[in-house]
Amino acid sequence: MEISASAVKELRERTGAGMMDCKNALAENNGDVEKSIDYLREKGLAKAAKKSSRTAADGRVFSYIHTNGKIGALLELNCETDFVAKTDEFQTLGHEICMQIAAAAPQFLSPEEVTGEVLEREREIYRQQAIEEGKPANIVDKIADGKINKFYEVNCLLEQAWIRDGDKKIKDIVVDTIAKLGENIVVRRFSRFSIGD
Repeated sequence: MEISASAVKELRERTGAGMMDCKNALAENNGDVEKSIDYLREKGLAKAAKKSSRTAADGRVFSYIHTNGKIGALLELNCETDFVAKTDEFQTLGHEICMQIAAAAPQFLSPEEVTGEVLEREREIYRQQAIEEGKPANIVDKIADGKINKFYEVNCLLEQAWIRDGDKKIKDIVVDTIAKLGENIVVRRFSRFSIGD
């Protein structure tokens, strides 16, 4: 099947993938642009997973101050090389995550960072709520576990729904950027500042 240059151009603009990757994706999917987008994403996610073990010792520190001057965020975002750290995609990712931190006020980076003490306190609160609501004793722990997952989604940066697209989590936009740039990217740490807190 002949792949038109316009189809390759459209796919490239919509995904940011390389010219040959776009052409191959279209060839694999009989010229269907939507299927090619999914195909490229799957390939990119597979590549991103392979890169996750590589050391990310370069990167940038990003900052964001909200327009009212009362909320700010600092973020250390790491990658493998200074070259990638200077790309528009990396800069955009850093800015987006800083805005997320300012807007959504995460307490932790990931579920692994939540201390056992905090988890036990939260779990006990959820258990007590379920008991007070008259839930059967045999499902109280399941209810508490479900609420712990919700706690992660609200309080852990990488698990939060992205403020620009609620269907994606922050960890998803990091993985998408890894797939585009071809290097491991790690959100290392962050701080959020708010006047009066």
